[in-house]
Amino acid sequence: MKFRAESLILRSTFFILIIIIAQKCDYLLLVMGQKVPAVFVFGDSFGDTGNNDFTATIVTSDFPPYGRDFKDHIATGRFSNGKLMSDYFAEGLGIKELLPPYLDPNLKAQDLLTGVCFAAAGASLDNLTFQILNVIPFGKQIEYFKEYRKTITGLVGEEEATTIIRKAIFFITIGSNDFGYYFLVSPRRLQFNVQEYTDFLLNTYTVYIKELYSLGATRIALINLPPLGCLPIERTLTSLRNKGACDEERNEAASGFNSGLNAMIDGLKPAFPNLKIVSLDYNNLISELIANPSKYVL
Repeated sequence: MKFRAESLILRSTFFILIIIIAQKCDYLLLVMGQKVPAVFVFGDSFGDTGNNDFTATIVTSDFPPYGRDFKDHIATGRFSNGKLMSDYFAEGLGIKELLPPYLDPNLKAQDLLTGVCFAAAGASLDNLTFQILNVIPFGKQIEYFKEYRKTITGLVGEEEATTIIRKAIFFITIGSNDFGYYFLVSPRRLQFNVQEYTDFLLNTYTVYIKELYSLGATRIALINLPPLGCLPIERTLTSLRNKGACDEERNEAASGFNSGLNAMIDGLKPAFPNLKIVSLDYNNLISELIANPSKYVL
């Protein structure tokens, strides 16, 4: 059985990412002053460039119509018709056109040294969430990064490996699946209300950011949650109640998480003065696209 997740078919993705950067000028602080040698992406299907193809999970996208806008129209493991934001970040920084998945056994040394993707569709902050679909949680992605660090140290030495990681940009998109399962099937609803669950997730998130920092990451961009109640899969699941409209309860949960994310960032900065960390406002961008779609048609 294949799990056919909804993909965002956005032909204007590159233009959209430029808008993200323009809206959040703090992002420029991550890229100014020194060359960016590598890009690393952690998180879920918004960033996964194919890691799930190399794991035993039903959450895959290795079938049509995924990949239809790639050369030869072949699915690549991305939950998209073509490139993902992971690829556009790498391309926009002049590093490489496509960001390969870390679990690809055919990776070459140069692929590793210029950055890879650790994200996995279905991934979560809450370990209980990932157990439902047997996907790679955020914590496991960091374990892979530790493995990656040892590998490139063997390739270029400790000093150069440390420099690559210190100057690289880390993009993280995580949390959507946690709320998706919270509202659908998760026993967490018996344990936490929405605000308590949000706090639980953000506390977990903070621990992981600190761990990445301890591993040498100093430039981190956190992509906030989109309006979850407007995602196609959520509108379908709540269609009987909302008649196809966006689900406001889920949207409010995303907004609450995003507010907490900004507070988390503000709390991290004084404690880690060498850490440059910003939030990219994906929620506002998607809300604008939904409200005014005709403005963004190419």
